[in-house]
Amino acid sequence: MPQFTLGIEEEFQTIDPETRDLRSHMSEIVEGGKVVLQEQVKAEMHQSVVEVGTTICHNITEARAQVTHLRRMVIELADKVGLKIAAAGTHPFSRWQEQLITPDARYDKIVEELQEAARSNLVFGMHVHIGLENRDLGVYVMNTLRYFLPHLFALSTNSPFWEGRETGYKSFRTKVFERFPRTGIPEHFGSASEYDEYIALLVKTGCIDNGKKIWWDLRLHPFFDTIEYRICDMPLRTDETVAIAAVMQALVAKIYKLKSQNLNFRLYRKVLINENKWRAARYGLDGKMIDFGKETEVPTRELILELLDFIDDVVDELGSRHEIEYVHKILEMGTGADRQLQVFRETNDLKKVVDFIVAETSHGL
Repeated sequence: MPQFTLGIEEEFQTIDPETRDLRSHMSEIVEGGKVVLQEQVKAEMHQSVVEVGTTICHNITEARAQVTHLRRMVIELADKVGLKIAAAGTHPFSRWQEQLITPDARYDKIVEELQEAARSNLVFGMHVHIGLENRDLGVYVMNTLRYFLPHLFALSTNSPFWEGRETGYKSFRTKVFERFPRTGIPEHFGSASEYDEYIALLVKTGCIDNGKKIWWDLRLHPFFDTIEYRICDMPLRTDETVAIAAVMQALVAKIYKLKSQNLNFRLYRKVLINENKWRAARYGLDGKMIDFGKETEVPTRELILELLDFIDDVVDELGSRHEIEYVHKILEMGTGADRQLQVFRETNDLKKVVDFIVAETSHGL
């Protein structure tokens, strides 16, 4: 089996410790971070967002070490300028209208094109890259992985509030991001050349200027030989980030293993997978998804356990069993959304929810 390398990107909120609101002072953290983290820390479109990313990690143990180090460092950098760091898909009560856009030609162009959809896109995600041997393999794997995106998404749900309101969703972040074009579950592609022709057509016709403006939940990266998962909310804890990333890596390895044995996983249409994605956004782990093979509803938690069984024969070879076992902990304690909602039920205070998110962000560091 090839070495399926990993790269993990996390988007954090910068919080004013007095008001608990988002504060647009990301530049202080980014500029301070350049000294110790170089290109592993960078700005995002809104100034209250700071992103960190690992280098290429050869296994999940190395990825855990880097994710832990980066999160610890960004918390320390924020402390030095009187800020706190929070890990969640949305802020519980902050209003996007009050947040500043980062001065940058790229972001200016996005705002000019997408207008209010871009300005209101105050959301925070976790992206995971898995390295692959070539782009044809990448497209093959991407086609199959689409089915499992709602399962992974359900595990990560961590954005139940928006602008001071309980939304009724476990992930409202995805509903905000859907305002962008070229988002959601990707189509099926027959080959890497077909995929590249699609991107080339969009560039030629002025729809996009490069493939990075394909913002699907899963994409073959336009510049790197990686599959990039983009569907997940920003998880509360490092342990959750690492566990979900380990499952993502194991899924790629499992699909590769099946292909090497001339076995195929059934491909499902985008319109069907979207039904499960909506259920994951609305109910998280507490709802049901559709088992399209059996044509019946199944509790999401049962499908997560089936997913763990599906990948079980590759996790030891990847050295990721310990990390993947943490999925059972997520099933037991609930996702970040479940725990945020529990705090709100107990306190009826969204500032207490922010305090909880900040505390969980440094859990285990």
